[in-house]
Amino acid sequence: MKPFIKGSYSDDDVIFLLQDISQYVDEIATPEREVLIQSGTHYSEMLPVEYQPTAEYVALFKETLKESASRIALSVGIVAEQIVSEKKKNHQGDLQSTLADLVLVSLARAGTPIGVLIKRYLKLVYQVDVPHYSISIIRGRGIDEVALDYIYQQSETADIQFIDGWTGKGAITKELTEACEQYNETHFQRYPLSPSLAVLADTGYCTTLYGTREDFLIPSACLNSTVSGLVSRTVLNERYIKPGEVHGAKYYQEFEEQDLSNVYIEMIMTAYVENREQLDQEIKAAVAAWNPAEVPSWAGMAAIEQIKADFNYDSIHFIKPGVGETTRVLLRRVPEKLLINPEKTNDLRHILMLAKELHVPIEEYTNMPYSCCGLIRQKVGEKEI
Repeated sequence: MKPFIKGSYSDDDVIFLLQDISQYVDEIATPEREVLIQSGTHYSEMLPVEYQPTAEYVALFKETLKESASRIALSVGIVAEQIVSEKKKNHQGDLQSTLADLVLVSLARAGTPIGVLIKRYLKLVYQVDVPHYSISIIRGRGIDEVALDYIYQQSETADIQFIDGWTGKGAITKELTEACEQYNETHFQRYPLSPSLAVLADTGYCTTLYGTREDFLIPSACLNSTVSGLVSRTVLNERYIKPGEVHGAKYYQEFEEQDLSNVYIEMIMTAYVENREQLDQEIKAAVAAWNPAEVPSWAGMAAIEQIKADFNYDSIHFIKPGVGETTRVLLRRVPEKLLINPEKTNDLRHILMLAKELHVPIEEYTNMPYSCCGLIRQKVGEKEI
């Protein structure tokens, strides 16, 4: 197996089970990439040009991080305690064996900083160093089974917990469920691979492990590689990735001076430590009120279907809901317009800044549980009449 990519996080925080294809893969400008995607090329076969934020945008990120660090820390603590509670069921309530077998597997790349934070929380609160890996899952292509095989080679008793940043429509949730079913059919593990997905924000109402369901700004959604260990989104292209190899990614060495990945982690963990007594009370109360047997309503998907009808879209793939996904539309797709929900009072300053910078129109829309939604322009490349 080729060496794994080395991101800007410490190996103590995360191991990226991705191969470095920096020297092979070129970035493609957003308009050209959008034409290729809408012509049938899979998004995972290429990389977009990484958006490099203005000084004003970076200042807004830092300001937002400072304002929301305690709130993020609270959500991290809540979802971490939910994970421990659920995994204890596999161990007849034995906390020691639960944490001994627990392995965190974040979905690159939005899941990676959240996985690092959960690992740090567990280490601080329970004095246990839980393994944490970051692997690739790709809509329409499945999860990286070579990476999963590697994890089980390191620990035959691994009790894996998948982690992501947030849910939108729930496409990755469904992809993960199908991938786990397929993996379990051909592999035997002491603990069958569970599609359970833990997220910081379940804005799509499609999982039971979540820190919050509010669609508020998660600062790590504002930036790309410079808050995710300087690693690109994952690539699966047979030109670079051969059978039996892990998926690939690019390391952005040229952005090392702009990297905020570790700043992000340290600020949130510092906020937890400084406010630990109050936050621990809030975490305990939230977990006590949590219902792990709840059946997710998938309210987000219902809203997306309504938006599809209201705006005459051919496919829900052009509709990206929530703060995180809307930011992605602005940073690496060709947006048609943004829908903003005036009934949601969450901070959308970075989205409004990007929309102004890119001349993207904004429309008010209340018939959704999200703060905002990004609509991708259909039929990019065709001449407008």
